[in-house]
Order: sequence, then C-alpha cells, then structure tokens
Amino acid sequence: MLTTGGPTTARPLSRATDDIPVDIPRVPAREAAERELSKTMYHENDPNILQRALDRFWEWVGDIFDSASAATPGGLLGIVVIALVVVALVGALWWRLGTPHRTAVPADSLFDDRPRSAAEHRAAAEKHAAAGRWNEAVQERMRGIVRSLEERTFLEPRPGRTADEAAAEAGRPLPDHADELRSAARTFDDVTYGGRTADPSAYQRLKRLDNAVERAKPQLTGAGRGAEGGAAE
Repeated sequence: MLTTGGPTTARPLSRATDDIPVDIPRVPAREAAERELSKTMYHENDPNILQRALDRFWEWVGDIFDSASAATPGGLLGIVVIALVVVALVGALWWRLGTPHRTAVPADSLFDDRPRSAAEHRAAAEKHAAAGRWNEAVQERMRGIVRSLEERTFLEPRPGRTADEAAAEAGRPLPDHADELRSAARTFDDVTYGGRTADPSAYQRLKRLDNAVERAKPQLTGAGRGAEGGAAE
C-alpha cells in the first residue's frame, strides 16, 4: 500500500554539541588559571622566603662580579689579583703602624682625649660666650685654668684628672685661691654632669679666677719658708 505524501527523509537528531569549542573571554580565563595555579598542591616544593632572598643576593653578587670582570683587564683573575694586593697592603700597614687604640678616658675626666693648650681653651670659651653658649663657655674656661696650671708646672699633667682633683691639687701651691678653685670645679661639675645651666655671671667668675691665677705665684711650704728664713739669718 502506497502512502500519500512525499518520501520521508530521516534526519538525525542533532546532539547537544559537545564538539563545538567553548569561547571563554580572556579575562575570566586568566582569573580561572590564576585560581587554579594558586592552589597549595602546585607550590609544595617551592623555596621558602629565606631561600629566595639568598638566591636573589647571590644573583646580585654574580652580576657585580660579571660587570667587574668585563671592566677589569684579565677578567676574574684580574679581580683576584687586585684583591690580594689590597689585602697585602692593609696587612703591611697594620704591621707597620700596629693595632689602633685609644687611651681610655674616665667619664668624669676634665679633658677629652685631644690635648689642647690653655690659649686654645680660652679662645674656645670666648667664642662660646660670644654666642651665648654659657655651659660650653664655663667648661672651656675651667679647662683653660687647669691647662695653664699644668703649663706653668703648678700641676703635673695627668690624664683622667677630674675638675675636683685639679682644684684640690692646685689649692696647695695657691692657697689664696683654693676656695675659688673648688667653687669653679663645682660649677664645672654642675654644668657638665648635674644638668645645671650656666649663666653669664658664672662664666665671668671663672674668667676672673683665670686671670687672677695667671698672675699668681706659688707659695712655698712651711719647710721651704723656714729654710729660706734660716738662710737669711
């Protein structure tokens, strides 16, 4: 039996297209890749922060040596020779001059480790006074007094001497100024170690004492005066 209508053509059902490539935009694709690669499983064998820092450091050192090798005659061998020459020169100077050292100065010492003359201390004191720096002016004037006494052999130069010790020792050959010297030493200590602030009057007192001591002559001891009197008789 014939059927009406045209011949029937069988069409395969179209499947949900698994073969059609999926077109994903670039930005979401990159973000998805970053999320995937950020997973711990991909970084279990990565070097830690310290190792990475050391690697960067040695890379930097290597770059320096590479640059120096290119600029130095003989390349890396030239750098080694120059380094050995420098080490030899430093060793020769060390052997010739000896180990550098500084004389320890007590914390309450009147002078620092750079010796200066009485004139230099006085000039520094006047400079500080002109600028209104009265603490520094008092300190330098006291140092000038003691240094002057050392230069005139009233005191034997002695590293580490304090202001109080200098005043006590100077008071023996200069008894007329012993009280003023002790007062000047106290002023120096108050300003230097006691946190006190000097003023123009304090500086002027030390300046007058400096001038008076500069004109003073040492007094003989009792034994010296007796011997001198016996010789006169």
